[in-house]
Amino acid sequence: MILKSDSGLNRRRLLQGALASSASLVLPCELLAQSAAQPFEQWVTAFRGKAMARGISGATYDRVMSGLKPDMGVFALQRAQPEFKEQLWQYLNRRVSEWRIVTGRERAKQYASLFNKLENDFGVSRVTLLGLWGMETAYGDPIVFQNHMRPVFPSLAALAWGEPRRRNYWETELINALRIVERGWGNPAEMRGSWAGAMGHTQWMPEVWLNIGADYDGDGRANPFGRPDDALAGTCRYLIQRGKYRRGEPWGYEVKGPAPSGSRSFAEWEKAGVVRADGKPYSAPNARARGWVPVAGGPKFLIGANFDAVKSYNPSMNYALAICHLGDCVMGADPSFVQAFPDSERAPTLAEVQEIQTRLTRLGFDTGGNDGRVGLQTMRAVADFQRKVKMEPDGYAGVRLLARLRQAG
Repeated sequence: MILKSDSGLNRRRLLQGALASSASLVLPCELLAQSAAQPFEQWVTAFRGKAMARGISGATYDRVMSGLKPDMGVFALQRAQPEFKEQLWQYLNRRVSEWRIVTGRERAKQYASLFNKLENDFGVSRVTLLGLWGMETAYGDPIVFQNHMRPVFPSLAALAWGEPRRRNYWETELINALRIVERGWGNPAEMRGSWAGAMGHTQWMPEVWLNIGADYDGDGRANPFGRPDDALAGTCRYLIQRGKYRRGEPWGYEVKGPAPSGSRSFAEWEKAGVVRADGKPYSAPNARARGWVPVAGGPKFLIGANFDAVKSYNPSMNYALAICHLGDCVMGADPSFVQAFPDSERAPTLAEVQEIQTRLTRLGFDTGGNDGRVGLQTMRAVADFQRKVKMEPDGYAGVRLLARLRQAG
């Protein structure tokens, strides 16, 4: 988890590389960001005094930093651009997948008592929490942690040493991470995360771990790893303190009627003919919401304060919509919008994605397996096939692609 900082960084920018391929870019040494004034080993020695001046003991510093090698791969990930440009409906279909919905329902059932307690203590809906948890780490999936997370100290140290544009920010987060070890809340071996240092089930940056993290399971330390209790409770605190989440209000709804513009209460929207697309009544008629039509001719939404609370996690409107829609679907909503996006297609089922991966592999395009989950390797295989058959190489593994694969035999 990360918030906007004085350096102008935001969560979306910092975490773009969390699920990127570590081999996506290889830059010549002279193009890497390390316009550092001294070799890394000398910097580690010099930085010790700064860390100790900010409360880090020499023993903790030496334990973590002695012999540490910088993770040079972070500079490529920091500058990586998205390999594929997705339309909004593709973005949503890939993230609000059948696998994520089914897995989310399993987690909702598995941790029902925890979600009951979180809703009672904090007032944050399980819809929001399940959507966010699913988007950030696929509900703490071991494959995500194994394949896409890296030790944070080599990453943060590399950035603090060699990223001149935001060095103060990275130095501060490195010291925050050292302070976590100093407090006994974490150890360097378990502290794995994105290239930017975001860790655990819901991706806390060190500053958030220190200042908003919660010891919800009562074991004496706030810990975003292991059981999800602490991670989800800390996320509740973050959404409330920094996102101004409001108990009892929905994030919003897909609506039908006149195109909504401006802000008013749900009750006032209803009087103006803007009603829920599913025909149900508004659950909090006095709460305020504003209209949003992300794509002309596509679904229309009313979004409220809790949609903005989700955006405090990541300022992307698409990201927030994916989280809210995923949470709704986990809790039983139809994945399809009442009003479809123009020229869109329904999301493929888990079995269809697996068939796509199997057929691509059979044709010589390596998807890395057929688990029904679409990652970068599957998208690259899709794009390679699309180029071969003269389709637009957008990397999207959908039902139109499956039809073409079936034609190919």
